[in-house]
Amino acid sequence: MRLAELYALCVLDRFRPQAWGSPSPFHWVLGPLGAALVAAESGTDPADHTWRRSLAHDLATSQRLAHLVGVNGFFTGLLRSARTRPGSELVEWWSERRCAREWGEVVRPDGYGIWSEADATLPFLLEHDNGTERLERLAAKLPGYARLAAAAGHPNWVLFSFPSPRRERDARRVLAHHGVPVATCVRHAGSPPDAAIWLPVASGTARLRLAQLADVALPQA
Repeated sequence: MRLAELYALCVLDRFRPQAWGSPSPFHWVLGPLGAALVAAESGTDPADHTWRRSLAHDLATSQRLAHLVGVNGFFTGLLRSARTRPGSELVEWWSERRCAREWGEVVRPDGYGIWSEADATLPFLLEHDNGTERLERLAAKLPGYARLAAAAGHPNWVLFSFPSPRRERDARRVLAHHGVPVATCVRHAGSPPDAAIWLPVASGTARLRLAQLADVALPQA
């Protein structure tokens, strides 16, 4: 009901992607009033933001929609966990676009975040895999992350999220790199991203909670 009300007020816009069979669910984006509110809250000019009236149509026909929904779902899952677990917070969330502006000549992760839980703080870079890239292409990303670690003076965890156990198993064979800490998971609808779903590639014997990765020794950059 709240989404429908916000849609009626033009705070949100919505669309349904084309799909065969049963209707797909509504996907929600900012409407014109919502974009103006975001700009007002940040003290910026609405023209400086990437919102445009054709956004819903552009997303509805985009071949990258499933990937974008998956990446946003990962970070909003962390926001949901932070709202229900005292002492937890998604301190930082950078979009793929912002990551490209910062590091595009070296790496292009799907997102960057900092997760805080109790006394643990974990910066990480996200690779959301839908099984469409060759394994060699996944492995080819790691030297770029090693260069980023060297430039920063420290490595950050690179998290690979996979759609199936088989895809994860096959990918883990090519994702070992001496200078890049990598952990993998298989996405399940009932498991939030901060749950015990992460398996480090270099020393993985048991799946860890996201915050527990902060206690795993990192390689020297």
